[in-house]
This record gives sequence, C-alpha cells and structure tokens, in this order.
Amino acid sequence: MRTLVMWDIDRTLLRGGGVTTMAWKAAFVAITGLRWRETPNFGGRTDLDICAEVFRVHGVTDCTPELFFEHYVREVDLVRHLFAEQGHLMPGVREVLGKLAADPAVVQTLVTGNLAPVARAKVDAFGLGDVFDAEVGGYGGDHAVRATLVRRSLERAHAKYAEPFRAVVVGDTVHDVAAALANDVAVIGVATGDTSAEELREAGAHTVLADMSDVERAVHAITG
Repeated sequence: MRTLVMWDIDRTLLRGGGVTTMAWKAAFVAITGLRWRETPNFGGRTDLDICAEVFRVHGVTDCTPELFFEHYVREVDLVRHLFAEQGHLMPGVREVLGKLAADPAVVQTLVTGNLAPVARAKVDAFGLGDVFDAEVGGYGGDHAVRATLVRRSLERAHAKYAEPFRAVVVGDTVHDVAAALANDVAVIGVATGDTSAEELREAGAHTVLADMSDVERAVHAITG
C-alpha cells in the first residue's frame, strides 16, 4: 500500500513573509470600501472559515466569499514574487520533499487552508510545485471545516489512482491534528509554528518533530 502524504503549507513547509495577509487586506478594502480593523488568527484555519470571521467582524453582509476570493487571488498574483523574497522554507523541508519524491511508494499532496491558486503560488515560489500532486489535494475553498479537506483529498486520491492509501497528515497546528484524527489518518506534528511540541502531543499527534532538519528521522516518521 502506497503512502499519501498530506502536507500543510504555512509554518510547516514555509513561511510566506506576511504576503497573504497583505493581499487579504488589499482585497478586502478594494471590494468593500471599508477600513481593515482587525486581523484574525490565520493559523491552521481554512480561507472559508477566515472569510466568515472577517465579514462578521467588519459587518459585511453584501459580499460573498466567492466574490471576495476572486479579488484576493488577483492580489496574491500581483505580489507572488514576494513569497520567496520575504519568506523562507522551514529547515530540512526541501531535502525531505526530495527524498519522498524519489520514492515510488509515496504520493505527496497539499491539504491546506489556502485556496488552491494561493497554495500553488506559495510552493511555486520556492520551486516545489512539481513535488505535489495538486489534483488530489484539499484546499480552503473546498469547505470551511478542515477535517473535510482531509476527506476530500482521500476521495480524490482514491478516484485518481484507483487504489487504497495509507495516509498521513503533516502539520504544525492542533487543527491539522484534529482534522487527521477525525478521518482516522496518521498525523505528524511539526513544532515550527506557534503551537508547541507538547500542545501537539496533547492534541493527539502520533509523532512530533521539532522541525525537519533531521531528514532521515522525518522521512522515517512519514513513511514508517
């Protein structure tokens, strides 16, 4: 049985340098004409979930997520070059992805709160786009609940490859852990974000890594 690795992006694979937050604000102001008053906690959440909070906090009732996301994706596209200029990959990530990509028993994809075009822009900025089978991923525009993104990814992988997978989620927040456990999927917590290793363990992560700098250990944890 092959392994389907579902990677979170932000603070698991990379830090985007605040580019998407900047794009959120620019798109919101452009489409609503309102002043941006409050930035939500983006960590581990889906873009649909965040959009609902932003609209509620700012009293927006005459805009749909679909309309907002059109503007948001356009803003991201305008500043996508800044991901690599202001952001960086997390330790060991490029090496771990490379080793997994060389293993025919592994399929890597993205399960992320980001919209699919934004997810692609982030990984492309670091030359990683070809590592992932984006068609079988789960994205922030699929559903507001992160656990559903894991399920969608499993469904897409089964439909495309017509085979069962051993699946594993890799993420840095308790939301990643909860989403994996809700689908009976293995989960590796990486303490490279704002969530501590102890918090990830308490949430139920099967394995917790400080980061991916020990490449062999990380690969073994993912495939073992």
